[in-house]
Amino acid sequence: MTDIARIEAAAQRLRGHARLTPLLNAPLLDRIAGRRVFIKAESLQLTGSFKFRGGWAAVSALPPDARAQGVIAYSSGNHAQGVALAAARHGSPCVIVMPSDAPAVKIANTRAYGAEVVLHARGADRDALGATLAADRGLTLIKPYDEPEVIAGQGTVGLEIAAQAAEAGMTEAEVLVCCGGGGLSAGIALALQARAPGMQVRTVEPAGFDDMARSLAAGQRLGNAAAAGSVCDAILTPMPGTLTFPVLQRLAGAGLSVTDDQALHAVALAFSHLGLVLEPGGAVALAAALFADGLGDTVICTASGGNVDPALFRSVLERFG
Repeated sequence: MTDIARIEAAAQRLRGHARLTPLLNAPLLDRIAGRRVFIKAESLQLTGSFKFRGGWAAVSALPPDARAQGVIAYSSGNHAQGVALAAARHGSPCVIVMPSDAPAVKIANTRAYGAEVVLHARGADRDALGATLAADRGLTLIKPYDEPEVIAGQGTVGLEIAAQAAEAGMTEAEVLVCCGGGGLSAGIALALQARAPGMQVRTVEPAGFDDMARSLAAGQRLGNAAAAGSVCDAILTPMPGTLTFPVLQRLAGAGLSVTDDQALHAVALAFSHLGLVLEPGGAVALAAALFADGLGDTVICTASGGNVDPALFRSVLERFG
């Protein structure tokens, strides 16, 4: 299981390889939100998202013979790129299973990092496909969130948030986290429990795909009725992870959801006020910070990914600019 010791060990292995991303604030965003809003800019991380942390943590933890044999992962794009770059820098062969409707920029970037990309129809059993390829080729499967070392790598974001918030004089805040299967949320929650206990994670998901929020409310893992249908493609998952849900059930507050329009508006505002390029799924936490009711006076939110389709990004700026 992932704990603070494993997160700190991942941080040691990541040192010198991942970026320390900034914790940003923009007064005009504070005015829109009616509260102080701090943004942990993981869109500036290598490969454009926090997923590089988990990819590096998992690949670097493998025995040398397993790394030499190679790794496989399934992902709609950001985990794919994170694992692909981590594998390339370790000299490991890498296969990535991706949905065929993933943004073209994510597919292209994953291939550019040296990975072999295997495409499938969204909604297909990617777990079974990944397991079959792993067995056939002798590859180690690195799951996108239900993997202790991946959760530990993502938890290093929480270590940084705790340290950066302390430097800014913050000891209490709600920490809003973009949530798919819950790897980032669970990792941050574990890190904050140990390093900043006055802060609590709140998961944020797209409306209609808020399986984590509904699961937290029900006290059991619940799935989504649909596999697609939101512009926030990066965080659409069937249901919460078996490893991540118990952590969040114990440590997180009630989950939040935002509409696609709110996420897109947040994309535009992040660019106009902070110069950050975000993808919609990476902007849902900021959208909640800006537009959700019932939050406290100070919130920290993750800007978790910036791998947005250029045409979509242009259309968002035209619409909300």
